[in-house]
Amino acid sequence: MKKSDNQAKTSVAENSPGMKRRSFIKLLGGGIILFFQPWDPAGLLAMPQQQRRTLTKDYNAFLHIAEDGMVTCYTGKIEMGQGIITGLAMMMADELDIPFEKVKMVMGDTELCPYDAGTWGSQSTQTFGPAMRAAAAEAKAVLIELASAQLGVPATDLVVKEGLISDRDNVNASVTYAQLAKGKKLEKYLDVKPAAENFSGFTIVGTPHKRVDAIDKVTGRAKYTGDLKIPGMVFARILRPPSHGARMTSVDVSGAEKIPGVQVVREGDFVAVVGENKDRVDEAVVRIKAEFSFKELPVNDKNVYEWMVKAESRSSVVREGGNIGEGRKRSAKVFESEYHDPYVAHAAIETHTALAHLVDGKMNVWASTQSPFGLQDAIVNELKMTRETVRVRTPFLGGGFGGKAAYQQGVEAAKLAKLTGKPVMLMWTREEEFFYDTFHTANVIRVSSGIDDSGKISFWDYHVWFAGTRGSEVIYDVPDFRTMSYSENRAAFQVHPFGTGPWRAPNNNSNTFAREVQIDIMASAAGIDPLEFRLKNLRDEKMIACLRSVADKFGYTPAKGPSGRGIGIACGHDAGTWVAEIAEVRVDKASGKVKVLRVACSQDMGLCVNPEGALIQMEGCITMALGYTLTEEVHFEGGDVLDRGFDTYEIPKLSWLPKIDCVILDRKDKPPKGGGEPAIIAVGAAVANAIFDATGARLYRTPMTPERVIEALKKV
Repeated sequence: MKKSDNQAKTSVAENSPGMKRRSFIKLLGGGIILFFQPWDPAGLLAMPQQQRRTLTKDYNAFLHIAEDGMVTCYTGKIEMGQGIITGLAMMMADELDIPFEKVKMVMGDTELCPYDAGTWGSQSTQTFGPAMRAAAAEAKAVLIELASAQLGVPATDLVVKEGLISDRDNVNASVTYAQLAKGKKLEKYLDVKPAAENFSGFTIVGTPHKRVDAIDKVTGRAKYTGDLKIPGMVFARILRPPSHGARMTSVDVSGAEKIPGVQVVREGDFVAVVGENKDRVDEAVVRIKAEFSFKELPVNDKNVYEWMVKAESRSSVVREGGNIGEGRKRSAKVFESEYHDPYVAHAAIETHTALAHLVDGKMNVWASTQSPFGLQDAIVNELKMTRETVRVRTPFLGGGFGGKAAYQQGVEAAKLAKLTGKPVMLMWTREEEFFYDTFHTANVIRVSSGIDDSGKISFWDYHVWFAGTRGSEVIYDVPDFRTMSYSENRAAFQVHPFGTGPWRAPNNNSNTFAREVQIDIMASAAGIDPLEFRLKNLRDEKMIACLRSVADKFGYTPAKGPSGRGIGIACGHDAGTWVAEIAEVRVDKASGKVKVLRVACSQDMGLCVNPEGALIQMEGCITMALGYTLTEEVHFEGGDVLDRGFDTYEIPKLSWLPKIDCVILDRKDKPPKGGGEPAIIAVGAAVANAIFDATGARLYRTPMTPERVIEALKKV
């Protein structure tokens, strides 16, 4: 590398978010460091344009080979149960040809790990992974060059096995990675990434590995934010409004001040209580008397769908082809349907939690967040600090599902730490978690479609209000089609009375539900088995393979619906992964209660890095999906969230679990894709179609509660 090039690239690294380059190298000591830039399209596209321009020039990950042979990857990605702490390490170990135990991941620390937009969208393996592999491939090439010089052997004659580089013709001429790194302070900056090793040569990737954090988590040794303790730490509770439409007009804190051992903190409308005894803090906050004014939107969980359709929204054509009018004319049968989906909470077991400590002008924050750098920037802006004086660390998360992309609790904890001068632990109560959750958005989807006399889909006209377009692709072979999206126009009309945000496979559940129920309606009207109807109208070879695979796994036999068997099919794709599912249900017609007996799932996710980890994610998706399918729904009146706990908001129980059979298609010749979300998208539609197959009753909304099933049965 030319000196001028090195100087230019150093200046970029020096000014990047995170620890200054010299400080980072000083902390690590000797060894070999590679700075590289993962490609994260989902994260970059979510940023303001100017910020994107700056960050796309930055080296935003480090790979360090230490003098003891340990290899560490420093990344802003975080571990929240999806297993990337294991999967990414497997990829790196294979690329470097070292034992898996020699790889360590350091994640989600804004001081040690350079910038990352956040962990979401099942992007870590498929977008960060290839860049990390390329850096490892470059590191391996650097080590071979060093070994060539030290051994006096041409690099082309050297081979690597488990961190040992040797002459292929003379095994005695060898040197380890650790020996090469010893005494070195070598820095490399990767712009042009070399081609990584072909996956077919891997021996670790593609084989099942237990998660590296498994023992710590099942034994309780794993530390979540709420497990942390600092001498002098106080617990905090914040006075919350009764509704999102409420504004405080007066407050009387005298009752709280009478509780011994607590301190009332106030800055404007921000009122909190802190103290070393958590129970006393909880007692004190409820003794604060406050009055509020209210400005509520005239919407609730009963009229929300009419409210949405009437809203002043921005409309756009997402995709279209052919001529909808001509397709309608050619249709032997036309079908008009409207689908509804409610607001849904993330309901992670760990509530939003943060610990903040201001020491010598530096704010240290530990927080359960999917966006450590987003939280860092928010604290910088809120408290008027510099980025260098704010450090965010992310311990393990007890569930995220998109809900912990938000980080309000981290800002609140930091604010209280600054106001009190004490370490502050802020753990949201379950009520606060439900109140401030960024919910999966309620939505309306209208579909108009048609078939010809042979059972081919002739046209598809799809309109979606406020669900977003993820998963709204037609996927079937339709000559005339259109997809219209209607989104919030806040300048003219506020639609949502509270915060909304990504919820595992954001909105793909909604779009897949509408599409796949509509497909089932047409299959039944055509008198064709629902699997045969899908195959008849598909050209997508990946989707066809998934459907055939899941049918084989299930032991599916064709039948026209409703057959009385209670079997439903649905398919779709998310995060680059294709998925097909078959569900079997039993419906109690007297009570309306639905029992899901079995779910089979087939997934084409390209190369499966860790089959055991992927299987866990598929099973977890199917389990979580039972919630939005059968019971989960946020009830509200204006800005008042009525569900504040698991007494009224029912998530899946172990007793609900069906028999789950999963197939991961062998695609070792293809790049890996996302695995944390796809299997959740099709469960709702598969169950709805199974209910129809069992009873002839068609449901057009989730969740499919006993009351709604009985209502649908009355129409049969």
